[in-house]
Amino acid sequence: MNMRRAVKRHELTPEASADVARIEAAFKQARDAFGQAGSFLFGDFSGADAMFAPVVNRLHVYDVAVTAATRAYMDAMMALPAWQDWSAQAQAEPWTIGKYEAA
Repeated sequence: MNMRRAVKRHELTPEASADVARIEAAFKQARDAFGQAGSFLFGDFSGADAMFAPVVNRLHVYDVAVTAATRAYMDAMMALPAWQDWSAQAQAEPWTIGKYEAA
């Protein structure tokens, strides 16, 4: 996951929009069934949240329009100390890769 990519809105293809809708439906299903006890998919932070970290990052950096519930989940993920540490370490990296250089 590229934590150095600048946030920039991208127009989604119909296929990508369908994928976002599918992801949001999965997030909603997990939160509705198991997430009442916390801010994450199954309440407390779990392996499922760790696995979705790259997805949260992609939704964020591509500035994808999401539901309020998905945005709240993303905000909870991005507020984690580990997320903040990953982001700080990514910004401190001295190397660049062509078009993926931090803006």
